[in-house]
Amino acid sequence: MKSPILTALRRVVGFSPRAIIVLLLTAIAVSQVPNREFEKTLHEGSDAMRAGHLDEAAAHFSRAIELAPAVAETHFNLGLVRFQQGRLDEASSLFNKALGLNPRLRGANLFLGIAAYRKNSYDAALSALRRETKIDPRNAVAYMWIGVTQLAAGDSHAAALTLDKAFELDPHNVDILYHRGRAYMKVSEDSYQRMYEADPKSWRIHQALAQAYVKADRLEEAVRQGLEAIELKPDEPGLHEELADIYWDQSQLASAESEFQKELKLDPESVSSMYKLGVVSLEHSKPEVAEQLLGEVVKRSPNTAEAHYQLGRAQVQVGKVDEAIVSFSAAVADSAHSANYSHRDSPDDVLRQSYYQLAQLYRRVHRTEEARTALEAFLRLKQGADVQRAQTFEDKLRRSGESSNSTQ
Repeated sequence: MKSPILTALRRVVGFSPRAIIVLLLTAIAVSQVPNREFEKTLHEGSDAMRAGHLDEAAAHFSRAIELAPAVAETHFNLGLVRFQQGRLDEASSLFNKALGLNPRLRGANLFLGIAAYRKNSYDAALSALRRETKIDPRNAVAYMWIGVTQLAAGDSHAAALTLDKAFELDPHNVDILYHRGRAYMKVSEDSYQRMYEADPKSWRIHQALAQAYVKADRLEEAVRQGLEAIELKPDEPGLHEELADIYWDQSQLASAESEFQKELKLDPESVSSMYKLGVVSLEHSKPEVAEQLLGEVVKRSPNTAEAHYQLGRAQVQVGKVDEAIVSFSAAVADSAHSANYSHRDSPDDVLRQSYYQLAQLYRRVHRTEEARTALEAFLRLKQGADVQRAQTFEDKLRRSGESSNSTQ
C-alpha cells in the first residue's frame, strides 16, 4: 500500500523514497557523520514510510535524530510523518527545526505553510509558502497553495492571479485546474454581487444569470433570463444572439431563427449571427436561404473552413453539385482555419466530413480517381479519430487508477 505522504512528496517536491535516502546520505557525507547505524536507521524509516507504517517510521526517524541531530533532513522527514498523522503543531516545530539547520531545504516551507493553512493561520501560511517559492521559483504546487490560502482568506482576485501563475508552470495539474476554476467562479460571484448592489434592475444581471444557467445546462431558466434581459434592453447587440443560441441548443429551430434574424437587424455586420442563421435555416429545411446566408459569410470570411463546409451542405441540397465540390475542397484547403462560430463542429470533424462529402460527390459525377482519394483520406482521418478516442478512454482509466492508488 502506497504512503500518501510519499505520493505527496513525489508530486510536490519531487522526492521518492530512494531520493530521500540519497539526500539524507549526502547530508551525512557533508556533515561527516560516518555512522552505519544512522544509515541503517534511515533505510528502515524510509521503508516503513513507503509501506505506510507511520508509527514505525516515526520511531526510526526519531532515532536518526538522536544519532545525528544536526542533519536537517531527518527533522524534515519526521515532520512529514507527524504531518500525515495530523499532529500539525509537532510537524511545524520539526519543519522549523529543519529550516534552522538548512534554511534552503526544499519542501520544508511548503509543508510548514500547508500546516498553517490547515490551522486557519493564513498569514503564517502565506509567509512560509512565499519563502518556498523564493527557494524554488518554479514550484507550481507552492503557488497553488498560496492561491488556495488567499481564496480561504477571502481575496479571490489575488488567488486567481496566483493560480494563473501555478497554471503557467504546470498546465496539466488537475488540482491546480480545480482551484483555479474555484477562484474564477468566486471572482464571478463577487462581480455579480457588486453588479446587483450597483443596479439591482440592470439587464446585465439577467444576461449574466442566463449565461450561468447555460453553463449549468438549465436551459429553461436561461431562456427566461435571456427574455428578461431583452425586455429591459431590446436594442442591445448580442442579446438576441445569446437567446437564439439557447433555443438552438433546445432544438427550437423556429425560435432560434427568429432571434438570429432580430440580431441581424440590430447588427447587420454580425458574421457569427449570419453563419448561425444559415446553419439553422439548413437544419430547418430551408437550403436556399442557407445558401444565400452562408455564401455571404464566405465572402466576408473567405478562409474559414467551417463556413465553406456548411455552404457545401446547402449547395448539395439545392442540387448544385459542382459548386458544392468547390466549397468542400475549400473547406479541406482551409482546414487549419476555423472561426468556431457555433462551437458545434471541431476543425477535425469539418475536415473529415468534407472528405466524406467529396468522395460522395466525385462518385456522383464519375470522377472515380478523385472519389477514391477523398474516401481514403476520410477513412484515414476516421481511423485516427477512433484511435485517439480509444487512447483518451485508456488515459482516463489510467488516471482514475492512479488516483485510487494514491489514496490508499
